[in-house]
Amino acid sequence: MCMWASASAISIAPEHEHTLRAWVRAPSTPQGIVMRAKIVLHSANGMANNQIAHDLSISRPTVLLWRQRFAEGGPDALREIKEGRGRKRRITDTTVEAIISDTLHTKPKDATHWSTRTMAEKHGVSNAFVKQVWTAAGLKPHLVRTFKVSNDSQFVEKLRDVIGLYLNPPEHALVFSLDEKSQIQALDRTQPPLPLARGKKKTVTHDYKRNGTTTLFAAFDILKGEVIGSCMPRHRHQEFLKFLKQIEKATDPTLAIHCIVDNYATHKHADVKQWLAKHPRWHLHFIPTSSSWLNLVERWFGEITRKRIRRGSFTSVTDLTDAITSYIAEHNKNPKPFVWTKKADDIIAKVEKCKAILKTPH
Repeated sequence: MCMWASASAISIAPEHEHTLRAWVRAPSTPQGIVMRAKIVLHSANGMANNQIAHDLSISRPTVLLWRQRFAEGGPDALREIKEGRGRKRRITDTTVEAIISDTLHTKPKDATHWSTRTMAEKHGVSNAFVKQVWTAAGLKPHLVRTFKVSNDSQFVEKLRDVIGLYLNPPEHALVFSLDEKSQIQALDRTQPPLPLARGKKKTVTHDYKRNGTTTLFAAFDILKGEVIGSCMPRHRHQEFLKFLKQIEKATDPTLAIHCIVDNYATHKHADVKQWLAKHPRWHLHFIPTSSSWLNLVERWFGEITRKRIRRGSFTSVTDLTDAITSYIAEHNKNPKPFVWTKKADDIIAKVEKCKAILKTPH
């Protein structure tokens, strides 16, 4: 004899039964929804409410609740929780708005920016809650990015000129992005490094010996990605002229040469201008002041620094220059150009927006 009195079976459509069984089988389904689906499936088989409650370790009123919800709204009703049920919210919207407002417009008395702990202490909430608010609002007060807006009176003209070379280079011409990476130090650690091993990082001593410096002159071919480079002991117009003559000898004399350079004084020296006047195939294009990001060779300087210089140990300047020369040779075996995609109008609009923000009192 059955100890549970049978209950009236729920009428369930085949497509609804298929949905409920899929929810029960799926490992990603929340357990609360799985439990509700099982209540309905058991009820559809005519199982008694008390037996369902016993098998699922829940109360009989819970069984009756979700049977009724399904009868009124189908499977979708099993995924809804009516307002007022569940854990009551203890933190109000006013607190959330106050945290965001303080983050944007105030500072703690003893610091330059808020931390989760200082903000949590001020508003009587947990560190985790402040982090949730900041994440939802896209706020990262612990991070800062640097910027510099160019005040060059010819910013627009120079920008369009340089980007025009990137996006639409002239025919029968070479276009180089040219600059100097000065004061590269030949640093050698005071003790040999400990090697990389399983579960252990490579380690080096924090102190080092200075063994002199060199300056790398580099011309990056924007179409091919190849680099013409030379290390020199000083950084004057004499060395700059020497490097221009090196490029002159290394390139096809029938092609025009367009060089994108910054506004460093050596690039505008009278001797440089005199040499350029005698070599009409040469054309220098100056980027706006405070716009080093516009010169693509800077991107290549970042790569050689990261890959070859920063973690290297050099016992002499010769050791350093040999490493740089070797890197350039390897790079030119498989050169890859950098592709410029940003249009001049987009950059100009962004710069104008930044200037407007800077003029607005914060």
